Parts: sequence; C-alpha cells; structure tokens
Amino acid sequence: MATLYHHWLSPPARLVRVLLDEKRVDYRLRVEKEWERRADFLKLNPAGEVPVLIMDNGQPYSGVMAIAEYLEETIPEPALIPGNAEERYEVRRLTGWFHTKISSEVTRHLVSEKLFKRFLRMGEPDSEAIRCASHNLKTHLAYISWLADRRHYLAGGQFTMADAAAAAHISVIDYFGDITWKDWPIAKEWYMRVKSRRSVRGLLIDRVAGLQPPKHYQKLDF
Repeated sequence: MATLYHHWLSPPARLVRVLLDEKRVDYRLRVEKEWERRADFLKLNPAGEVPVLIMDNGQPYSGVMAIAEYLEETIPEPALIPGNAEERYEVRRLTGWFHTKISSEVTRHLVSEKLFKRFLRMGEPDSEAIRCASHNLKTHLAYISWLADRRHYLAGGQFTMADAAAAAHISVIDYFGDITWKDWPIAKEWYMRVKSRRSVRGLLIDRVAGLQPPKHYQKLDF
C-alpha cells in the first residue's frame, strides 16, 4: 500500500490526496510536521516539504506537480488531464495557476499566520498579511466564478486536475472561515459540485486540535 506524508492544511498534499482517490489508489496517510525538519523525512525529500508519496515499490516521490504528472502517466484512467492538446494545456495552465498564484497570494499567508504562528508559537500573526490575503482572495473567487459560469467545471465539462487543485486551496481557506459564500454564488455552486465527490469529501474530515472550521465546512449543500 502507498503512503502519503502530509499535514492537515497543506494544499499541495490535499491535491495529491484528491488525485489518489480519483484514481482509486489504496494509500495510508502519515502526518509529517515538516517544520520539525525530521532527519528521516529529509532523506525522503531534502526540501523538507510535504507531500511525499511512497509507492508500493518503496520509491519516494516529491514535488506536488511532479507527483501529479507521475500519477497521470502511470494510472491513466480516469484521466484528470483529458482531451486534445489544447484542452490538456488549459488543465495544466489552471492547475499551475492554483498551485502557484493562489498559494503565494492567499493560502500560504493564511496557513502561516492563522495556523503556524498561532498554534505552533511561531510569533504573533501579521494582520497586514491576513488583510492582503483576504483582498487577493476576492480576485481568485471572481476568476473561479468566471470560469464556472462558462464551463461547469473549471477547465471544461468534466472534473479535472484543475478542479482538484482549486479545491485543495479553497478547502483550506474555507477551513479558516475566510470565504463569505453568499457573495460568490457561482463559485459556491462549483464548490458544492466538487464537494460532492468522494475524493474531496475525504479532505473535509481533517481537524486541527484547537482550531475548528465553520459549521458549514463539511456540508455538501450549504
């Protein structure tokens, strides 16, 4: 059985979890507190970051996009980068958008300030960083709304890796209660569709001790 090293609110690890579940891979989760810089974990990934996926052959795989492409190549069905060259390009473009842009502009700030600093005694939260993330979030929700209004799913008519990447980040942001869903009805409809998938529902079980999500967090119809 495969093993995935992760921590509770890591969007990259959540993306890999969705992909594994979509492709029906049996795996176990192992929480890795990457901030501890554990020596045995650094042997698996010198970057010291989750996710790290250990497949049945014992080989460690790291780097979220490298893992995603590896899974798509080795387990082609169901395809999460489907279609012709143009369609596959769009899936990859959007996956990269959420993996890099929303991460650097929103999620990384929230996880650092609201989780690491508060609960791991890593200093006082930076209110300016939180305000910046909140401001940037509106741009990304507007873009999700624009895409979902035209395509049903973000890259087209079916669920793809782009939706998985977006859901990985949105589920973390929503855990902190930072999305006013009534202001984003189209994005909310997309997220409700995505939350109905078994692969995404599995993410919503995770809890951080001392930090509970809002009441609607696990609800499919909220």
